[in-house]
Amino acid sequence: MTVSEDQEPAAYVGPIGASLPRIEDLPLLTGKGRYLDDIRMPGVRHVAVVRSGMAHAVLRAVETRAAAGVPGVQAVFTIADLMPMLRSARMPLGAMGAGKQGTNTPFVLARDEVAYVGEPIALVVAESRYCAEDAAALIEVEYEALEAVHDARSAILPGSPCARRELSSNVLDTMKVGYGEVDAAFDRAAHVFADELLQHRGCGQAMEGRGVLVEPRAADGSLCVWSSTQMPNDLHNMLAEALGLDDGLLRVITPDVGGGFGPKYCIYPEEIAVAAAARLLGVPLKWTEDRRESFLSAVQERDQYWSLEVAVDAEARLLGIRGRLLHDQGAYAPKPVNLPYNSATAMTGPYVVPAYAMDVVVAHTNKVPVSSVRGAGYPQAVFAMERMLDLVATRLGLDRAEVLRRNLIPPEKMPYEKSLKVRSGAGIVYDSGDYVGAQAKTLAAADWDGFPARKAAALAQGRYIGIGLANAVKGTGRGPFESGTVKVSASGQVTIFTGAVAMGQGLASALAQIAAQELGVSPDRINVVAGDTATSPLGLGGFASRQLVTAGSSVHLAAKAVSAKAKRLASHLMDIDEAALDLVDGRVSVRGGNNSVSLGELAGILRGAPGYGFPADLEPGLSAAMHWRSDALAYANACHVVEVEVDVALCHVRIERYVAFHDSGRRINPMIVDGQVVGGIVHGIGNALYELMAYDEAAQPLTTTLADYLLPTAAVVPEIERLYEETPSPINPLGAKGVGEAGTIPAAAAILSAVEDALSPFAIRISRTPMTPDVLFEVIRSTLAKSDFDI
Repeated sequence: MTVSEDQEPAAYVGPIGASLPRIEDLPLLTGKGRYLDDIRMPGVRHVAVVRSGMAHAVLRAVETRAAAGVPGVQAVFTIADLMPMLRSARMPLGAMGAGKQGTNTPFVLARDEVAYVGEPIALVVAESRYCAEDAAALIEVEYEALEAVHDARSAILPGSPCARRELSSNVLDTMKVGYGEVDAAFDRAAHVFADELLQHRGCGQAMEGRGVLVEPRAADGSLCVWSSTQMPNDLHNMLAEALGLDDGLLRVITPDVGGGFGPKYCIYPEEIAVAAAARLLGVPLKWTEDRRESFLSAVQERDQYWSLEVAVDAEARLLGIRGRLLHDQGAYAPKPVNLPYNSATAMTGPYVVPAYAMDVVVAHTNKVPVSSVRGAGYPQAVFAMERMLDLVATRLGLDRAEVLRRNLIPPEKMPYEKSLKVRSGAGIVYDSGDYVGAQAKTLAAADWDGFPARKAAALAQGRYIGIGLANAVKGTGRGPFESGTVKVSASGQVTIFTGAVAMGQGLASALAQIAAQELGVSPDRINVVAGDTATSPLGLGGFASRQLVTAGSSVHLAAKAVSAKAKRLASHLMDIDEAALDLVDGRVSVRGGNNSVSLGELAGILRGAPGYGFPADLEPGLSAAMHWRSDALAYANACHVVEVEVDVALCHVRIERYVAFHDSGRRINPMIVDGQVVGGIVHGIGNALYELMAYDEAAQPLTTTLADYLLPTAAVVPEIERLYEETPSPINPLGAKGVGEAGTIPAAAAILSAVEDALSPFAIRISRTPMTPDVLFEVIRSTLAKSDFDI
C-alpha cells in the first residue's frame, strides 16, 4: 500500500516521547550480538584480497602460481577467472542509477590498470584467513608505473595526466547551482569579501569494518548473502544485475552492524567478487575487512576547495554569494555523484540569501573514491557559509552572533522556500523551525555576552581563549519511500519488518515504540526484523538521516491499520461498537468492562480455517504493509556554541565548553536522540581537529593506521551541554525529523570559529579543516612571519 505525505502529525502520549531503554542493548552488551564475523558456517572458506601498491599503473602481469601452491589454498582469482560468472568486469551504478552501467564505476577486480593504492586485483581463497593472507603475500604483480595525479586543483589543469587511461579529461562533471541576479547584487554591495577554503578528506572509521559472507545453495542455484552494509536492497539489486541472477534466487541479510557512517552506503567490488567466486567454487566464502584495508579501500569524503565571494549591504545583510567549488571524487564514482551537489545546494543554510551562484567542478584523482561520510556534503557547506559570515563580522568589526542573527530566516517566514532543488527535483522547502530563537537560546545558555570579559582576563594571564558559533539545517527523511510491515501472529507476537537498516542507532527501539503506541503492547515485546530482502523485498536502507521519518511513518500507519482491523474483528465477535474498544496489554478490551479478546486470538481467526468465516470486509491475516511516500525533506536545525583554549606554543586546541541546541521535530525516544546528537558532535570534533587522510605527491596514502589517523578520544571530548526543542514537521504523520547527522554538521564550523577567535590577537584567519597541530603551527608561523607579533 502506498500512502501520500499529506498527513497531519498526531498528538501522542505513551511510548512515543518516552526515554525507554533500548530493546537491542541486552544482546549486544551480553555478547550475544551477531555481527558479520560472528556468523559461523560449516565448510566456509576465507578470502584475502590482493591490492594495488601503486597509485596509477598498467597491470602487466599477475603471477599467482606460488600462492596457488600453498597448502590450504583452494583457489586464486583474477578478473579473467571471475568473468564466467559476471555480466561485466565493471560494477553496476547502484541505487540512484538503477539499471545503468557506469563508465566511471570501479571494476570488480582490476583488469589492466590500477588507479589508486588499495584497488583490489585478486582474491585468494583458503581454509583460514591466516593461510589466505600468507598466500596473498606471494602473489607477484608486475606494474608499469604511470604518472599519478594527487590534487584536484592540478588534475583539472590542461596537460595534467589523466587518473585513468580511459579518460580524456579528469573533469567528471560540472554544474551550475544558483538563482537570482548575482552580478547585480555584487554591483550594489556596500562590502565584498573573499576567501579560499580547503576541507581535507577523512574516513568513516566504524568500529566494525566491511565484510561479506556468501553461501551458494546447490539445490536451486540460489545465493544467500550476509553483508555489513547500509543498503541490503541495493546490494541485492546489484548482485542480481552483476551476476545475472533472478531476484528470486538471491537473498541479502544485514546482521548486526557495528557502525556505518556512510562508507557502508556504497556497494563494493569485494561484495561482487566474493559472490562470483563462491558461485564458481560452490562453497561458502567469507571476507572481513581489516583496519588497513579500511584506510586503503573504504570510501572517503571531502577534499573540497572553495573560492568564495560574499556581498553584503551596509548593515551586514547578505546580498549575494558566488564562487567555485572543486570536489575531488577520487579514482572512480561508485554511485552517481551527489556530494558536491549537496554541498552547493546546502551552502545558504538557514540564512536569507537573495542571490547565489556556485560553479561546481568534479574531478578525478588517483585516490580512494569518494562518497558519503556522516553529513554527505552538508558539513562542508556549513563550514563554508559560517566562515564567510565570520569574515564579514571580523572585517566590519561586528559581533559574529549579531551578523548571523540579521541574516537568519525569521520564524514568521516559515515554511520557507529556497530557490533551489534537491536531487529528486523537488523544491527545497524548510518545513518548520525557529532559527532565530534557537540561536538566542544557545547564546544565552553559553553566556555569549559574558565571554569578552573572560577572554580579556585570560589574555592578561597569557592564555588564548576563544568562542565560536555556527548554525545549520539538515534535510532529513529522504524518500521516495521505506517499507514497514506490522504483523501479529497467532501466538500474539508482534513483528515489524522493514527495509530500513539497524546500524547501532536504536532503530529497533524507535520502531517498536511507534508500533506499541497504536497496538497497546510494551515495546520490548515487539520483534523488529530489519534489512532482510526476503522479508522486505522493497526497501532503500540507511542514509541521509531518513529511517525514522520514512520507516517510522510506514510502521506508524501499518500499526494503525492493524489496530483498526483488530477492533473491527473484535467488534464483530463481541457485538459491540468499535468506538468502545481499546487496545491494552495485547488485548482488545471493552472500555470500562471485563470483556476482551487477545491480539493472538484475532490473528488466529484471520489466518483462516476450513469452513469458518470472518467478516467479508476484512482481508486474511492480522497484518498491514505500508510504503509511506514523500519526495519532500523534513529539515532539522542546530546551533552550536564552543569555547576553546589554544596553546600557541604547542599548537594544541582544548575544547573547554560545548553547548548544542537541536530541533529534530518530535522525538520518539529522547534518550536515543541524545546519544545520536552527542555521537555526531564527537564525529564533528574529529573533522575539525584530528581526522586527516593524507596523501603524498605520488598519491600514496600516508595515514593507514590509527596511530597515524587520529580520532577524538574520551580525553579530548568535553561534557556536551544539550538543549532541545520540538518543532514538529508537518510533512510526515509522526512530525519527526532525522537526527543521526545533525550533530556533526555545524561542529567543525563552530570549533574553528572559536579557534580563530582565540587567535584574534594575531589576526589569524582559519580557512581549512582539519586544524591538526602541525597545520595550526604552519598557520601561526606563516602569519607571525608577516607581522610584528611574537609568542
